[in-house]
Amino acid sequence: TFARGNSTTTGAVSKIYQQNELFTAKDMEQNVDTTNATKYEVSDGENITINSAGVYVISGTAKNVTIYVEAGDQDKVQIVLNNVSITNETMPCIYVKTADKVFINSNVNNTLKVTGTFTTDDSNNLNAVIFSKGDITFNGTGTLNIESSQNGITGKDDVKITGGIYNINSQAVAIRANDSIRILDGNITLNGGTDGLHAENSSDDKKGYVFIGGGTLNIKATDDCIHGGSVVQIDDGTITLNGAEGIEVTYVQINGSTLKISASGDGIN
Repeated sequence: TFARGNSTTTGAVSKIYQQNELFTAKDMEQNVDTTNATKYEVSDGENITINSAGVYVISGTAKNVTIYVEAGDQDKVQIVLNNVSITNETMPCIYVKTADKVFINSNVNNTLKVTGTFTTDDSNNLNAVIFSKGDITFNGTGTLNIESSQNGITGKDDVKITGGIYNINSQAVAIRANDSIRILDGNITLNGGTDGLHAENSSDDKKGYVFIGGGTLNIKATDDCIHGGSVVQIDDGTITLNGAEGIEVTYVQINGSTLKISASGDGIN
């Protein structure tokens, strides 16, 4: 028996999360219409600030550049990474402060790096190459490479991946979220200095979950490959885990997938 909210399932267990409730049509759009997009070419030391809804195409190579999103609470912002390479020392390459939702669409091949010690801004420990204070979705048909001296991606709400190729090498957590990590598709390779996927919300035990509905995931981690605060649900995908522990969570539900676990401790805890 598993109780969630006011509902209880007894006997044959139904799915805790339904895929069609977790992703919107816009989440799953892999190709973005850039006809009327605002285009930026990055330049050394020159930050970019996005303060309204729209499509923004970023390209070029530069050092010490942060793309700030400071849009309205109702604004949806689409950022298309079009063959961009940014290497920073102390700040995230992308920092989402405010917006209704942000979409990071990878086109061609892109690389984002932070090599030094992250700074603190507005009482936030900016500990990731991509740091978002709101919901963020990753999609596209291209590649996004991330290298970090701490986390690869940190999301204070939901982090979704619906398409694209991702290679993340981090000295701490590869992808971390407070509310949820939701993966629908994509080719994702994670090398975490601590955990690979980590979703946990200390103030709400119904959040902090990981959902995997498809894609190819190869995760290596010094600690947990997948760590959830409440639930880890796997419906489909080809998943290879190699770490101290494969999956650690309060409640795990595996409905499908090809799952291979190599762990020095527990495979599933």
